[in-house]
Amino acid sequence: MKIRHLSFWIVFVTAVVLLTYSPLAAQEESKTVIGPRNVYLSDGADALVAGDGEAGVRLTVRGLELAQGIRERKIGHANLCAGYVMIGEPGRALPHCNWVLERDPNHWRTYNNRALVYLQLERFEESEADIARGQALRPRSRHLKVAKGMLLDETNPVTPSVEIDERRSAMDEGREDEPED
Repeated sequence: MKIRHLSFWIVFVTAVVLLTYSPLAAQEESKTVIGPRNVYLSDGADALVAGDGEAGVRLTVRGLELAQGIRERKIGHANLCAGYVMIGEPGRALPHCNWVLERDPNHWRTYNNRALVYLQLERFEESEADIARGQALRPRSRHLKVAKGMLLDETNPVTPSVEIDERRSAMDEGREDEPED
């Protein structure tokens, strides 16, 4: 499948990257502020949002190695799903999408990202099913509407019905030889 607008994919996938860390946490008796517990996951998400898919994937893989608890692992896998879509490696994205959805079947953002994976793999029926599942969970999601539009562009492209009539230009070109009044 040809990706018509790679920059659109990057912006679109970046918009659905998941990172729900609270970036700052104050200690109880101190005014010291610390950052996120897993810096690699945080920096990976920042790189994905900035449109740097390669760095985002690299940092997120490292963050996933250090992830503590199901929440951090889910964030890591969800972001790898999005990151691999962003860099055009849907085969590597799919296991990460599936990992998240096996543990959280209500994660609408991952349905959106997996729909994009299936779209890149030209598995259109599965893409449509994931969009429908995501929309059942989040009916007003703009991201899912865009994914549906992308699917429709691939499966039912609009053919232009405007025909350009060039007879007028040919008549105008013929007048150049005629003397002016």
